[in-house]
Amino acid sequence: SRLSKSKIKHPLVSFFHLFFRASAIVVYLFSDIVGGGFIPCMVTIILLLSCDFWTVKNVSGRFLVGLRWWNQVDGDGKSHWIFESRKRNSQNTGSTAESRIFWVGLIVCPIFWIIFVFSTIFSFKIKWLAVVIMGLVLQWANVYGYIRCKVGGKSDLRDLAKNYLGTQLFKQAMKTEEP
Repeated sequence: SRLSKSKIKHPLVSFFHLFFRASAIVVYLFSDIVGGGFIPCMVTIILLLSCDFWTVKNVSGRFLVGLRWWNQVDGDGKSHWIFESRKRNSQNTGSTAESRIFWVGLIVCPIFWIIFVFSTIFSFKIKWLAVVIMGLVLQWANVYGYIRCKVGGKSDLRDLAKNYLGTQLFKQAMKTEEP
């Protein structure tokens, strides 16, 4: 039954989860070679990043890993962030392979945009800085939202990190005191 768990149940969703983000990176990398000009490349990258943000937030997160997040404004005008996690064995949740596709795509692509921010600054291509920062912000927002969904929307990530660090320090202290 291992094959049935790793089978891709949502191939179109998996494809578009990676397509928009990879396409934005490719357009950015080859913008100088293609020579289409800064404005058309910038507009194309921003459109691809926007499509990626919407697709990951509203479609692939829900189908591939059963997670979703959104902002809701109550009657008093207060903004509330909601982070939702569906049970892993739900019918609509993706397979193990789809989960890997989702998380690898979600984490790896923002790393490229971090590298692009630094390379843009160090190469003095300042006109591209707004584009690469946009790429970083849009993709990092999804990373943050889905990590909050995964670890539990009610817990604060700082508290989670402190608890983890405290546990690790305690374990390390216990190891060093053993004879």
